[in-house]
Amino acid sequence: QVQLVESGGGLVQPGGSLRLSCAASGYIYIVEDMAWYRQAPGNQREFVASITRDGTTNYADSVKERFTISRDSAKNAVYLQLGNMKPEDTAVYYCTANIHNSAGYLDYWGQGTQVTITS
Repeated sequence: QVQLVESGGGLVQPGGSLRLSCAASGYIYIVEDMAWYRQAPGNQREFVASITRDGTTNYADSVKERFTISRDSAKNAVYLQLGNMKPEDTAVYYCTANIHNSAGYLDYWGQGTQVTITS
């Protein structure tokens, strides 16, 4: 079994910053692409940022220049540094990873962590 566990969510004021973490554990050969998505109330889940195994990153236009994704492949972990936060960043943030194990290459999701921007 594979588990992804996020942490680091919470309350933050507009303009503030936060760091989310996500670690994969279980039966893993290798972790390929990792990414963050978010879902605000009443909205569909949307892409935030991704990072490949070789470190190539991609961001949604709405978070470019404000958020930074990084990973520690030795720990099977991915991070999201959120900066200059805005009320519209309020959402549940989910990490996802494409993981290679005996079952093949499968996408796994974490349970989500709540991020709320409030003054």
